[in-house]
Amino acid sequence: MYLVIIPTYNEAENVELMLNRFNNLNEKFNLLFIDDNSPDGTGKILEKKSKENANIYIIHRKKKYGIGSAHIDGLMWAYKKNYKVVITMDCDFTHSPDQIKLFLDEKNKADLIVGSRFLDKGGLKNWSIQRKLITYFGHFLTSTLLNISYDATGAFRLYNISKIPKEIFLKINSDGYSFFFKSIFIINFNNFTIKEIPIVLSSRSAGNSKMKFSDALNGIMELFKIFILKIINNSIYKI
Repeated sequence: MYLVIIPTYNEAENVELMLNRFNNLNEKFNLLFIDDNSPDGTGKILEKKSKENANIYIIHRKKKYGIGSAHIDGLMWAYKKNYKVVITMDCDFTHSPDQIKLFLDEKNKADLIVGSRFLDKGGLKNWSIQRKLITYFGHFLTSTLLNISYDATGAFRLYNISKIPKEIFLKINSDGYSFFFKSIFIINFNNFTIKEIPIVLSSRSAGNSKMKFSDALNGIMELFKIFILKIINNSIYKI
């Protein structure tokens, strides 16, 4: 059974629709939601659904600890439960469950499969100009400073955790959005294989983006920190 990890914060308008979409797929998955005590009651909805469905699991966290730490907590849970393949995605329908099959088709070709918004021209076709500029700027910085060509800031991924030791993720130590580029950098640095597949991102179906200006600023600062450390002491990234 494959595990899908989905962090949530104020996704009450989306979680039931997301669960319905998964129920309509031919492939069946176990779903792990990591909820950061959503004020809109997302956690209560998930708790009810988990009692009705044996394939739904929840990690309830006391407060909003950050998207990066949610992914790390989810991955550590997956290691503990002996899963071999883990998919990570957002709950706002920018990532479509229908596209998971694309990842599974490629799962034996690399240790990490990354959904890329840049391989096809239409990957960001439904996004605003502002969001496109932010995304392309982030891609420029990660490719320039970290020397990685992959789409390093997206969450839609497949990890073969039977091949990637959990020590990789313990080295990341990023609570926020910097988790995404730091994890790819460390996985690549340790010579694990990475493959990209093209994905199309839809606009958010409901609610608002969780990213704030401070998140973007912290991400840029972390990016420069990694850039400096890989020059003066890159051994800290080696497992």
